[in-house]
Amino acid sequence: MTSPSLAISARNLTLTLGSNAAPVTILRGIDLDIPRGEVVALLGPSGSGKSSLMAVLSGLERASGGTLKVAGADFAALTEDGLAAARRGRIGIVLQAFHLLPTMTAAENVATPMELAGMADASPRALAELEAVGLGHRTGHYPTQLSGGEQQRVAIARATAPRPDLIFADEPTGNLDAATGEEIIKLLLARRAETGATLLIITHDASLAARCERVLTMADGVIVSDTRPRSTAAA
Repeated sequence: MTSPSLAISARNLTLTLGSNAAPVTILRGIDLDIPRGEVVALLGPSGSGKSSLMAVLSGLERASGGTLKVAGADFAALTEDGLAAARRGRIGIVLQAFHLLPTMTAAENVATPMELAGMADASPRALAELEAVGLGHRTGHYPTQLSGGEQQRVAIARATAPRPDLIFADEPTGNLDAATGEEIIKLLLARRAETGATLLIITHDASLAARCERVLTMADGVIVSDTRPRSTAAA
């Protein structure tokens, strides 16, 4: 039985893709416990399995084997539809490429996932969250009218507005210049602190990882180190 103090609990988690004739093993038996509210960085070279692990932990990809409990839900036992339902309200995701809907305004991009989840106060909550990320004056703008940094702020607002238990961020500054990226990281850490969510950040940036409470390093589909920086900074 998973402890209620754990946001994520995985045992012998595996992921194999490709055909039966030519299988490709991506994750090779991951054991991982992440307490609720922890800020975790996931480091590793390209091809190490970082993004695949995030996809499995967030319910975007089904594990091939092992057990996985996420925010109280048994992800290993759920169907594809069940995983989609379990993500709603539990999990927020921020990606490198923003993934905003181009035909929707900033406010609509933030409100729509909450509306799909059946939240009655989606529109006012979306406006409040955009205000919180410094975009109260840009709520009616479309993605093409926003800078890269502003688009990522909308993505952060979309991820945090439903007050999910977990937020996953995959290279959230990868498409931004250094100064804008620093602003986005400060904002992401601040919003996590405000909401109390568990945060898992995939990054190549060791200096960003050092600002997290815990650093996991992957290589060849396994976690090869699990450390805690001596001092962390949330801003």
